[in-house]
Amino acid sequence: MADMASPRLEARQLRLDWADGGSDAFPYIWLRDTDPAGFHPRTGERVFDLTSVPLDLAPEAARVEGTTLVIDWPGHDEASRFELGWLRENRPGAARPDPAQLPATAWRGDLGAGGVPRARAAEVLADDMALSTWLRDSKEYGLSIVEGLEDDVEAGCGVARRIGFLRETNFGLTFEVVSKPDPNNLAYTSDALPLHTDLTNQEMPPGWQFLHCLANEAEGGGSVFCDGVAVAEDLAREDPAAFELLATVDIPFRFHDGDTDIRARKTVIRRGRGGEIEEICFNAHLADILDIDPAIMPDYYAAYRRLMQMTRDPAYLVTLKLKAGEMVVFDNRRVLHGRAAFDPSTGFRHLRGCYVDRGEFDSRIRVLARARDRAEAA
Repeated sequence: MADMASPRLEARQLRLDWADGGSDAFPYIWLRDTDPAGFHPRTGERVFDLTSVPLDLAPEAARVEGTTLVIDWPGHDEASRFELGWLRENRPGAARPDPAQLPATAWRGDLGAGGVPRARAAEVLADDMALSTWLRDSKEYGLSIVEGLEDDVEAGCGVARRIGFLRETNFGLTFEVVSKPDPNNLAYTSDALPLHTDLTNQEMPPGWQFLHCLANEAEGGGSVFCDGVAVAEDLAREDPAAFELLATVDIPFRFHDGDTDIRARKTVIRRGRGGEIEEICFNAHLADILDIDPAIMPDYYAAYRRLMQMTRDPAYLVTLKLKAGEMVVFDNRRVLHGRAAFDPSTGFRHLRGCYVDRGEFDSRIRVLARARDRAEAA
């Protein structure tokens, strides 16, 4: 069996030589801290006190019993017991398996409205497998459409709550995207909205946005989307210096009205540990007065402007006009969104929105994956 192994005690670590020829090192302090007996049996939280053992502790002996590694520690009555398969899957130096860590499929304008993943509201609400498939598709593309919502202002939020808690902002738990006579945000006008991500002024901008179309009868008002991952990848290839400025220099963002003044600093592009594009934070309307070093300001403006031009290039854009009963769902920290101007005198346009944070979204993917694994193992 591939998970069979032989243990060897070394100076500061235990080495497991696997039957298939591989070998992994497990520091003694890690093994003591990770002993399954050191976690609460009901909550799964660690209850072991790291300060109760010296950093240079070492076992008295180690052996394999069947598929279990047994470690005898000095001064402890009970040995630590680890399943070999678990140790191999969670070995130090390897990222913990995560069903929500799905690679992004970068898309451009040739995806078209027809290529956007779609799901039926009734299926997502009633069937965990349909919910899991929709969440995974949405995570891969950062964008999806849910069809067949009831003509009810709460219908979109009902789908969002199937995932997790709604994220409240200074605009409330939900928000109505309609033309208002006294707006405090451009979304509440009939003007065109250039592509952007929402609430860049927040310490942590909302993750997933849900926009339920209740009416879209006015002339114009088409929705436009752009994959920030694709734009950033192309910028990195075509102009590495510009990409690096946008990924390393943080700039100020601000929203203020009569009741609030919320500010934050961020880089426009954020990379993950592996260098992958993890987040886009771009909103020219909420960008505060640029206060960076004057020596780099001309180059920064050139990079920022280049990115802005790319987000307006039809080669990256997917345009669609939502119908009543449809809801567009997108990762607000990846996919930029905007809309064409519309004429409110030609008909009513009403979208109702809410947010669910990325953590809630990923949590639901993981929980559903666990349920699937249990069902397959039964």
